Amino acid sequence: MSAATATASAASLVPDEEGRIGLRGNMRHIGALVRRNLLWIRQDPESMFDAVLMPIVFTLLFVFVFGGAIAGKGNQQEYVNYVVPGLMAMQGMNIAMGVGTGFNQDFQTGVMDRFRSLPIARSSVLIAKIVVEIGRMMVATAILLTVGFLLGLSVSDVPGLFLAIGLSLVFGASIMWIFLTMGVTMKNAQAIQGMGFLVLMPLQFGSSIFAPTSSMPGWLQAFTDYNPLSSLADAARGLMNGGPVAHDVWVTLIWSAVITAAMAPVAIRKFRTKS
Repeated sequence: MSAATATASAASLVPDEEGRIGLRGNMRHIGALVRRNLLWIRQDPESMFDAVLMPIVFTLLFVFVFGGAIAGKGNQQEYVNYVVPGLMAMQGMNIAMGVGTGFNQDFQTGVMDRFRSLPIARSSVLIAKIVVEIGRMMVATAILLTVGFLLGLSVSDVPGLFLAIGLSLVFGASIMWIFLTMGVTMKNAQAIQGMGFLVLMPLQFGSSIFAPTSSMPGWLQAFTDYNPLSSLADAARGLMNGGPVAHDVWVTLIWSAVITAAMAPVAIRKFRTKS
């Protein structure tokens, strides 16, 4: 490699005179931070307990405890086909809450102060966090589907299954920006968990994740019509086993784009200016 080439390569990895960092430098920073987060998980495997255990616990709980009451006795497989796509929609929000609490704890320990002192793009720290959490979502989804297949889950459209997984990952990533913002602005992890449950519980149970909305009172049905979790769950069911999906897919993608466009700049700005 010539001296000129080496100099140009190095220049792309550090800020220029105006503080800008090139695309290649950003990608290198994100890759290094992703590796750091993965090494942290390796050293602390207990941090994977939520991604590993939640899909198992929730699937068994709803299929065997609530499935008979909701779907009727003897309709376990039918309910498995209904609830597993819904749980795919739900787990992204649960993992996203863990993103916020972990991010906040990194601030408490001073890790984020060290990152902010480095000549790297502030957005790379947050993007790397989301990349790793998407990986955790994929692990959780694989476990959820494995349990579902053991309980009788049937999928008539395999490409549709992968599209449903991708749609869940896109929506889950958008929700992570909300919790990253909370992780920067709220004082401690307990506050984030409390606020998260106050938001997540109505969204999860006021949706079509666990049961059809037809038996709900009219005012609650009106809420579920605008609930993005209902659109995501219905889209996943249609993609996996047939049915109309276009409307629900577009609604989910629009929600994801709006949430990301609104919250990502806020999260990055709060991270940059946090004292």
